[in-house]
Amino acid sequence: MQALAYIKPSVHAEDNDKAMLLRTVLLRIKTAAALVAICILAGTSLDGADRPITVGVVIDGSNREDRAPLRSYLTQAMGRTVIVASPDTYAATVAALADGSYDFACLGALVYIRARAKYGVIPLVQRATDLHYHTVFITTTGSSIYSLRDLHGKQFAFGDFDSTSAHLMAVRELKHAGINPETDLKYRFTGSHLATAAMVANGAVDAGAIDKTVFDFLISGGMLDRNKVRVFFTSEPYLDYVWVARKDVSPAERERFAASLLALKQGEDDRVLKILRAHKYVVANDEEYAITRRIAHELGMF
Repeated sequence: MQALAYIKPSVHAEDNDKAMLLRTVLLRIKTAAALVAICILAGTSLDGADRPITVGVVIDGSNREDRAPLRSYLTQAMGRTVIVASPDTYAATVAALADGSYDFACLGALVYIRARAKYGVIPLVQRATDLHYHTVFITTTGSSIYSLRDLHGKQFAFGDFDSTSAHLMAVRELKHAGINPETDLKYRFTGSHLATAAMVANGAVDAGAIDKTVFDFLISGGMLDRNKVRVFFTSEPYLDYVWVARKDVSPAERERFAASLLALKQGEDDRVLKILRAHKYVVANDEEYAITRRIAHELGMF
C-alpha cells in the first residue's frame, strides 16, 4: 500500500481561521455593548420618572421661605419632589422651558403668545382674576399728574420689557390717550414691578405703570406707602397670566398639575393662594389670547 503523504497545513488557511475567530469575537463584543447601552437607556428612562419637577414663576417680593407652602403643596399633589424656581425675568423663564430645565411655568400674556408660537408651550390654568386684569399708572401724591395726557415730557418707568401689564398694555393705553412713548416720554425699563414702585415713590421718575395686583399687594403689605404714591389711571381689563407646560411633558403630568391648582380652595389652602395672589383657578383657553396677539402685533411686539 502506498503511504499517505503528509500534507502541511496552508499558512493562508490558518490566517483565514484566525480572521474568522476575530470577527466572531468583535461581533459578540458589539452585541454586548449594544445590550448594555439599551439597559442604560432603559434605566435612565425609569429614573426620569423619579426626577424632581421644576416649576418656574416670577413672584415679585417673595423669597424661598415664602414659596415653601407652594412647594410642599405641589410635591404632595404631584407625588414627586417639586422645585419652585423664581427666575429674574420672563425671558429667563421661557429659556428654561425651551431647554427643558422647567416643566411648568407661569407666563404673562405677551410672553405666553411668543412662547406658544416658538416652542409650543401648552396652556393649562389661570387665576380667575387673570381674565380681567388691570395695569395701574402711579405717581407721587404731590404730583401734578392726574391723567395720561399729563405725562407729556415726563420721566416714565415701564417694568420688564416682556411684561404684559407693565409694557404692552401700558403702551396701548398711552397711545389711546395720544401719548407716543418714543417721542413724548423720557422712559426707562426698571425690570420689575417692585423697582418701578420704588422709583416712583422716591422721585427717580415722575410716574410708572405696574400690575394692579402687585400694587395692591405692596400697599396692603406695607411695602409701599399709600401716603407717598397714588393711582391716577387704571387700564381697561385684559387677559393676562397663564400656567403652561413645556410641550414634552406627558398628558398625565399636565392633567395632574392643572388639577392641583384647580383644587385650591379659599379657607383651606390660603397659604398657597396667598403666595400665588389668587382666589380661584380656572381652565385656560389659547383662543382667548387672540386679542392679545392682535394688540401685540399692532404695537410691533409680536
